[in-house]
Amino acid sequence: MKRISEFFACLLFNMLINLEWTIPAWILLAMHFIFGWKLLWFWIALGVWLLGIILWMDIISWASRCSTPSVPKENKNPYSVGQIKESKETENNA
Repeated sequence: MKRISEFFACLLFNMLINLEWTIPAWILLAMHFIFGWKLLWFWIALGVWLLGIILWMDIISWASRCSTPSVPKENKNPYSVGQIKESKETENNA
C-alpha cells in the first residue's frame, strides 16, 4: 500500500512540475469553443501528457533498480578501531 501512495504522490508532483506541457490541450479546448472542433482532441492531448509522465516515471524507476547493491568490503586499514582490537587480541594470545 505504501508503494502505491508513493507512486501517486510522485505522479502528482510530476504533474505539477510538467503543467506547462498541457498548453496544447488547452489550445485545443479553446479551438473547440471557437471553431467547434471535437472535444475528443482535448482529451487525447491530456491523455498523451499523462501517459508521457507515467512512462517517464517508469523509466526512471527501472533505471534506479538497475544499480548493483554495494557489497561490504574487508577493512584493510591497520589504524581503524576494528583492526587495532584484533591485532591486540592476537598479540595477547601469542
